[in-house]
Amino acid sequence: MPYILKKYYPARNILFALGEGMLIFMALNLIFFLVTRDNYAENITLFTYRAILVTLIFQICLYYFDLYDLRLPATFTDTASRVTQAFGVGCIVLAILYYIAPIIIINTTLFWLQYVAICVVIAIWRCFYTVVLERRMFTRNIIILGTGDLARKITAEINSRLDSGHNIVAQVAIEANPDPPNGIPLISAAELEQTCRDKRVEKIVTAMDDRRGKTPIKELLSCKLRGIPIEEGVPFYEGLAGKIMVEKVDPTWIIFSEGFKKGRFTLLLKRILDLGLAGLGLILSLPLTTLTAVFIKLDSPGPILYSQDRVGLHGQTFKIIKFRSMRTDAEKFGPQWAATDDDRVTRVGNFIRMVRIDEIPQLWNILRGEMSLVGPRPERPNFVEQLEQNIPFYSLRHNVKPGVTGWAQIFYPYGATEEDALRKLEFDLYYIKNMSLRMDLWIIFQTIKIVLFQKGAR
Repeated sequence: MPYILKKYYPARNILFALGEGMLIFMALNLIFFLVTRDNYAENITLFTYRAILVTLIFQICLYYFDLYDLRLPATFTDTASRVTQAFGVGCIVLAILYYIAPIIIINTTLFWLQYVAICVVIAIWRCFYTVVLERRMFTRNIIILGTGDLARKITAEINSRLDSGHNIVAQVAIEANPDPPNGIPLISAAELEQTCRDKRVEKIVTAMDDRRGKTPIKELLSCKLRGIPIEEGVPFYEGLAGKIMVEKVDPTWIIFSEGFKKGRFTLLLKRILDLGLAGLGLILSLPLTTLTAVFIKLDSPGPILYSQDRVGLHGQTFKIIKFRSMRTDAEKFGPQWAATDDDRVTRVGNFIRMVRIDEIPQLWNILRGEMSLVGPRPERPNFVEQLEQNIPFYSLRHNVKPGVTGWAQIFYPYGATEEDALRKLEFDLYYIKNMSLRMDLWIIFQTIKIVLFQKGAR
């Protein structure tokens, strides 16, 4: 699934967002028609442009308030509160645009009628979609082959998300002492074909921890010849969770995988994007960085900036530049992992970390070619040496330039342990495997949302 929306969002989520956008657009035009019926036809082009603008602004605001994240159920009160906040921000944005371009203004009475109409259609649409998600309607029936650790992780990922788009109708007991799945029928390999027919199964996922001599070849071949796709558990989990199971893959899987390709044209476009956005970012952030420098100097003794050795592309060490957010004696006892409520962080440092201002000087690292806007976060050499010894494939993250932000930073908070480093590596390898300009743009877009709403910062 090379297209970005299919890769990062389940198809039902995309349909939900498109359907809601269409309903908002239609509600706006309906009110235009009912109120200005006599001259609607002659102004239809202008009305259409106005409706498109309002729809786009409102949907972007809904997105930034996480109202298109359908992984977990939300209460009516929470949804109503966030919709109100999103539309409030949308109205402010529209007011600014109306001031800049008065021709697109919608008169006050008409606008508030449309606002009410939008709220009504969104409430109805979201109630309908909640029922669809909770009852797991329009999902693909699948069977999991195996009941071990890999099968449990796949099952947990599907069951924990309302928007997975999959419904597990059975699991096949292969292991000697199968761990019975919670609420999922357990069948034998001999029952596989019949269950596929009875339950209209659309895919079989092979998730055995040990396949040696245990794979039901005859039954799988029979299902395959009946047109039922069969997919291995590790890549299935990768597409579902957006990360690679480091503990379950072997070197041959990486060697023969279709991903991990870095074409020259892709790298060229990535470099052009880095240079353009880093240069623009340094210029636009100049007033903010000047103010930050003053506050850092007033808050605590020491330099405004600090540099630190980090491991970059091909394992080469470089000096990363950041605004100083800790006391100058922060590492008098040696390098330490970052921690929640770290007492080494200054008052100003706590704020600039929370809103990620401390990362702005890294734009110079990008201009110097040592970093990229998007990529795995660079780690310190002494930590890298330790992590490469204890975590498989950790060195692979050094095959691309480190980034100011990345796939792992979107989905996983700052890490303070080896276990965190392992979990983040799962996301980093997924990024390296699927790296593209579209993916970089999507990560940057997501990062803006995270910074605005102060998620994942430490």
